[in-house]
Amino acid sequence: MLYRSFAVAAVAAGVVDGSVVRRQSASSSASSNLPDYYVTKPELLPGPTPTGVPAFLAETNPAPFAGTTYIPPQPLETQVPISGQVGNDESIYHYHGQLSHYFPASSSFGVDEYPLPENASIVQLNMLSRHGSRYPTKGAGVETLANRIKNYTTGVSGDVTFTGKLSFLNGWKYKLGEEILVPVGKQELFDSGVLHQYMYGHLNPNNGTKIIARTTTQDRMLMSAEYFMAGFFGLDWTSNATLVLARENLTGTFNNTLAGYYNCPNSNKAVNLGGTNATTKWASIYLANATARLHADAPGFNWTVTDSYNAQSLCAYETVALGYSAFCGLFTYEEWEGYEYSVDINFAGNNMFNSPTGRAVGVGYVQEILARLEHHVITSPEAQINVTLDNNTATFPINQSLNFDFSHDTNIAAIITAFGFTQFAEVLPTDHIVRNRSLIVSHMEPFGARLDIEVINTPSPLSGDRCNGTVYEAGPPTTYVHFLLSQRTLPLGKSFPECGDRDDGWCELQTWLNLQSNKLAEAEYEYSCFGNYSAVPYGTITNGVPLSNETFTA
Repeated sequence: MLYRSFAVAAVAAGVVDGSVVRRQSASSSASSNLPDYYVTKPELLPGPTPTGVPAFLAETNPAPFAGTTYIPPQPLETQVPISGQVGNDESIYHYHGQLSHYFPASSSFGVDEYPLPENASIVQLNMLSRHGSRYPTKGAGVETLANRIKNYTTGVSGDVTFTGKLSFLNGWKYKLGEEILVPVGKQELFDSGVLHQYMYGHLNPNNGTKIIARTTTQDRMLMSAEYFMAGFFGLDWTSNATLVLARENLTGTFNNTLAGYYNCPNSNKAVNLGGTNATTKWASIYLANATARLHADAPGFNWTVTDSYNAQSLCAYETVALGYSAFCGLFTYEEWEGYEYSVDINFAGNNMFNSPTGRAVGVGYVQEILARLEHHVITSPEAQINVTLDNNTATFPINQSLNFDFSHDTNIAAIITAFGFTQFAEVLPTDHIVRNRSLIVSHMEPFGARLDIEVINTPSPLSGDRCNGTVYEAGPPTTYVHFLLSQRTLPLGKSFPECGDRDDGWCELQTWLNLQSNKLAEAEYEYSCFGNYSAVPYGTITNGVPLSNETFTA
């Protein structure tokens, strides 16, 4: 078993003085006696932290737009007129894939929602949250396009004057920072904390003890956790919760289930570019007309499909960072539908069931959820498991009714894959949009997305025929598990037939645990992450693990 150990100088592996949990405060210091996984200030491994130019929406907002009623920004300006958008069409700001400002999934994942039946009780919540809206990754395509525009409007690469719909670029400046939360990203997590307090606040023991919550050392991850905690507990949240930080860096030295790709080298290599290749192919189709239009407004610039795609991403990033983006109105409604679909096939091929490392990247976290539900620590290294932390109840509680974890979009997608939610395993074509599909990333992984796993006790078995009312059947007290993704139920019976075709999407807990018992083996972690295998075309892989040489034919 290949294992990356979590080196902690302050304590021996697996031995942590429980009293240190109670000593963490908002002003914890690296010079204190705390182990480094409790230190939140100063940040140890924050990643890039350049901030952008502050927003000035009061000056830059062109609303009210012609032909539309003025609607004040909330706080983002999303009333930009879009060619081809009519009537009750969904907002194009819900078509930004993983770059979408948080919104509850606008359609169900296949079942209706039902209230908790009388005499039932929620006894545990495991929440896995994505960070809030942020600036682009350092060196991302939006920055590449911005540099090209700058070079062509300042004489470095030529002397271009943009015309028509691109004329705003003659005076446009790139104002985005790198990777840290933008203001609305902080609000998303604070609001999520408030919502979870209303939904699950009763599960907090409120007896003077502090719960353990987990995030990573990256700045946006730590800030997301802290804003959530402030929303849930208030500004004195450090009196109620302690954050345990998993180290996040590019070396893969430290095991980390909240960013599992660092412990899976093949997930970052050419063998795992099926989704990227699929997106490139699809972009050349759905952006052909847009590229021709914009090329005509950029004489001497040689506007390409890649530029069009990066401009769509700039719309998303500028909207959440600055409140408004002129790039949004450059594209038709159909082209925004195409952008969402490009993200969907990218996630499918790079992070989910069409990826050779789809299951492996998320399987460590799956093992942690199983350990919590079965009330035991983890004593041996498995996948990305950090045994130093997970073999100690001071850092990995096994009887906590509220568990809050914070992660990344692609990691959560891999976790959903590792659990085995095969309703998202359909191979999506690269030459047209599949309208009736389950995998819509903006519904699953917008900024601030959250996966809530409820454990529910009932006095006896509950009939799955919920549409005709609540009917308890004869039998002993029963425990169920209920998954919600961005406030919509994930129907367990759709991916796990053994759970039954229940209207409410629940599954008996023991049945579900039995189904999950082989997920580590199914993920083929060692071979998926460290094996020597060849890349295969997008859509060839359908189960989130590599093909064997015997099963692949060109």
